[in-house]
Amino acid sequence: MFAGLSIMVRTVQCVSNWLTAKLAFLLPVLLLSAQAYAQQKPATSEQTNQKIHELAGLAASRATDTPIGSGDLIHIEVFDVPELSRDLRVSERGEITYPLIPGKIPASGLTSYQLEQKVAQLLIENGLVSHPQVSVFVKEQNSQPVSLVGAVQKPMVYQVIRPTTLLELLAEAGGVTDEAGSVIIVTRAGRPMSEQNSGAGSIDATGVDTQTITIRLQDLLESGNPVFNIQIYGGDSVSVPRAGIVYVVGGGVTQPGGYVLQSHGEQVTVMKAVALAHGLTGFAKADQAVIMRNNADTGQKDMIPVHIKQIQNQKTDDVTMKSNDILYIPDSKGLKILAKGSEAALTVGTGLAIYRF
Repeated sequence: MFAGLSIMVRTVQCVSNWLTAKLAFLLPVLLLSAQAYAQQKPATSEQTNQKIHELAGLAASRATDTPIGSGDLIHIEVFDVPELSRDLRVSERGEITYPLIPGKIPASGLTSYQLEQKVAQLLIENGLVSHPQVSVFVKEQNSQPVSLVGAVQKPMVYQVIRPTTLLELLAEAGGVTDEAGSVIIVTRAGRPMSEQNSGAGSIDATGVDTQTITIRLQDLLESGNPVFNIQIYGGDSVSVPRAGIVYVVGGGVTQPGGYVLQSHGEQVTVMKAVALAHGLTGFAKADQAVIMRNNADTGQKDMIPVHIKQIQNQKTDDVTMKSNDILYIPDSKGLKILAKGSEAALTVGTGLAIYRF
């Protein structure tokens, strides 16, 4: 009997020692996991745009070698020969006319340096200057337009006057707005395959070979992989689709705020919205929540009662929210505000941080 008890004690001690060893091994892993989770905080739009500007600044010092194109205004300077120095507009056919040089000079597709070399050669060949020192620079760039539309601070037509990346273009537009979705779409037409990035290709109605490149905003900002920060060329069209926002407010939630939907038309339910807001507080009046929704017919806000506790207990179905809905979850202090109905809707959605995931 005592021998059996002794064996049991030794067995318990062995199991205890094994568990202690395992916990000693797992504890650092669990701590690292907890730290990594803690770092995965949602970013506000201001933080997103700050990162866009920081990353864009890393590439701002590259040399200029964008080709000259039709419609550009260039200045040609011949050192110590002022009568040969002048401004010239590149024609639609991509040519310029230069004094005392017969015929047209092809300029489209050349860089400034290449055109300098060509003009110098022609001056020598035509006996005008024996040792010309020619400088060419672009005064007005009109041949490399990029349209940037959608959920950006400043939609614009941008002229590519030097090698430009997607991040630099977004920074030039002031970054994205609160309503920006999770992707950026670049549409590109007619570029050589060597200059194209991976993406879906197609033929448009005019028979031009087009390419659509879709890049996740999170990959662009967080991955550190330069493959997402693609080069932008003249003729590209860049779109940042709007996705919409749902608002979760009131003293009954841990982190009130606006939460950007991942894409236009995404379905967000009340329970998902509560999860995004880091759950309910201990004082939440969950069954007295309401959704405030814009009514296009009346111009007012409809008040839709929501019983969150009943949803949690599977006594009623979860409720689908729409973009710009305000989910108001009161605590005991907030019941008086809720009683004012539409009057409260005018204030609860203002001054909130907007979070992106």
